[in-house]
Amino acid sequence: MTEHFKMDAPATDRRLDDMAQGLVGAPLDRPEGPLKVSGTATYANEWQVDGMVHGVMVRAPTNSGRIVLSNRDEVANLPGVLSVIQDERLLRNPAQGTANQAPVQGAQHAAYVGQLIAVVVAESFEQARHAAQSLQVVLENGELMPVDPVTAAVEAQEDQALDQGDLEGAITGAAHSVDVTYTTPSHSSSPMEPHASIASWDGDDLTLRGSYQMLKYNRNELADALGVHPDRVRIISPYVGGGFGSKLGLAPEAVAAAIAAKELGRPVSVALQRQQVYEATMRRSETSQRVRLAADAEGRLNGLGHDARVSNLPGETFAEPVLQASHFLYAGENRQMSMELARLHRLCAGSVRAPGEAVGVTVLENAMDELAHEAGIDPVELRLRNIPEKDPESGKEFSSRRFRDALESGARAFGWSKRPGVMERREGEWLIGYGMASAARINVLMDSQARVALQPDGRARVETDMTDIGTGTYAILGQIAGEMLGLPRDRIDVVLGDTDLPPAAGSGGSWGATSSGTSVYVACQAIRRQLAERLEVEEQDLLLKDGRVTYANQTKALGDVLQGDEIVKLGYVQPGDTSEAVRQATFGAYFAEVAVHAASGETRVRRMHGSFAAGRILNAKTARSQCIGGMTFGIGMALTEELAFDPRDGHVANHNLAEYHIPVNADVPQLTVELLEERDDWASPLQAKGIGELGICGAAAAITNGIFNATGVRVRDYPATLDKVITGM
Repeated sequence: MTEHFKMDAPATDRRLDDMAQGLVGAPLDRPEGPLKVSGTATYANEWQVDGMVHGVMVRAPTNSGRIVLSNRDEVANLPGVLSVIQDERLLRNPAQGTANQAPVQGAQHAAYVGQLIAVVVAESFEQARHAAQSLQVVLENGELMPVDPVTAAVEAQEDQALDQGDLEGAITGAAHSVDVTYTTPSHSSSPMEPHASIASWDGDDLTLRGSYQMLKYNRNELADALGVHPDRVRIISPYVGGGFGSKLGLAPEAVAAAIAAKELGRPVSVALQRQQVYEATMRRSETSQRVRLAADAEGRLNGLGHDARVSNLPGETFAEPVLQASHFLYAGENRQMSMELARLHRLCAGSVRAPGEAVGVTVLENAMDELAHEAGIDPVELRLRNIPEKDPESGKEFSSRRFRDALESGARAFGWSKRPGVMERREGEWLIGYGMASAARINVLMDSQARVALQPDGRARVETDMTDIGTGTYAILGQIAGEMLGLPRDRIDVVLGDTDLPPAAGSGGSWGATSSGTSVYVACQAIRRQLAERLEVEEQDLLLKDGRVTYANQTKALGDVLQGDEIVKLGYVQPGDTSEAVRQATFGAYFAEVAVHAASGETRVRRMHGSFAAGRILNAKTARSQCIGGMTFGIGMALTEELAFDPRDGHVANHNLAEYHIPVNADVPQLTVELLEERDDWASPLQAKGIGELGICGAAAAITNGIFNATGVRVRDYPATLDKVITGM
């Protein structure tokens, strides 16, 4: 039986607060953790399938032209080679992983360097790799296409435009103003596990073991690419070794494996090489952002402008949503925003690590720091003075907001009151500075389903195609079910990552835990009601704890109430009126101490703190881990991370982990996290909101603002590498 719940009104009953098991909110370990650290969790390319052969993808050497495999027959006759496949169904670029967007096909013409245009299949991986490297790719009738975001043709994104009040007049009459332009480079998700798929057919039914985040969409994308009905496609993805957006949508290797497996009648494994991950999966667009701020003598904003230019391939609709948080984070009645989309022949741009706010809030927070310095106001105080009472554009109330608390509590925890003046503190050859920034991220609830079975032996089973990409889904869904049904965590079995299970929201947009968790909650509420009916009491009068039921001054073992029966409920949650009635967002604040070497300009982050508010915290350990991860991403974004493109043809010059510099242990100091509890009745019946991406939204700005405090140098072109810092010094 399906229990349907639509979020049309605030969930003020707060039933989780009435439960007795004590699981929700507790810092519990991830139950699959021992499998992962022992190497026994099976990832996409580790399945052992009888008769499996191996495919290796082939790349385009330039960014336009019709693709010809000039020595195809010769390569096809190499030892062990089974097939050389060039098929119009192969993906030109990855899908975006959204409900209404089909994957872009057409691998017979090149659109960017590194595009995966063919697959070579052989008995062994080594034979396939040798053959793929031997294949000669010729591009006919091609000429180099535009790759420079500065000179490329642009399209105005009218749906992103805002013109409210008189910004120019506000700036002219302002006591203090800034008008600054910052640039951020492209970023790669760089998941630890490369994209990989194993495809096998049973007649007309396809099973794909893959590494993906959004299975209900991925199944539709794969079916669309192959021209089959989605009911014929099953995707299995119980463990995903990181995604960060790059596995939201279907990637080229999945379609290649499926086509090859059908042609050969054998299971085919295709795993992208690390270089191919960088060249042919989603990148974050580079950005150029102009921020204008106008304030009165007390630093109160009356004008805010934010204009951005981003890029993508021709024909792609996605544009990095840089302006998302600028619409609501700070006050100011005169507002102007715009977005331009440049058309480039670089690899496809898409969602990467908190799309929009990761780079948009960062630049806004740099501009706010510049305004604070211009006005002679403490940066924390400037932000406190500009927290709007309501959404400054729509006038909507905020659903919940502990933004002020995050700023004030974070400042106390960090010791912000001891912040030195600009270029005031030095320790030997190191200049010391403090920097801070705000954090903000939109909150979303998505369609999600889960099946919960309360079994006669007093165990419960949770089933959904929701994925766990290292975020703690196995733990959190088990905690919610255990809390609602009064069962210890070790009596809950959570089964994830299989499209044969009820379709969940998927891991993306920081909506996964809340959406899938609410579907589990809804199913458990239905089970509780059925138990109450059996006992002829109201559901609110049931106390479930440690496998026992207390009601009407009686206590029974849960098994005695079930009497051999199994109760199975399907919980289905949908967003409703609350998503539009109020402004829903999460908030936080970062504080960083940096040391800049006076002779070289090298920057080291010495300590960093984050205070975050994201509704009810479902698991304090996994939430803290997510925030630490986000702050670590911020360190990389501030100091090292940058996809470097050759200006001639747009190829990625640093397509490996050796030269795409993500932060390593030596770059990351002790990070501290404070989670500010709150209840957001408008967000979900759990009163929880997304936290996974909040930890990165503005983190980099705290570091670069610290560089300014230490050195007096503003680096407005990310990342703040030592050459840029020392030039200013």
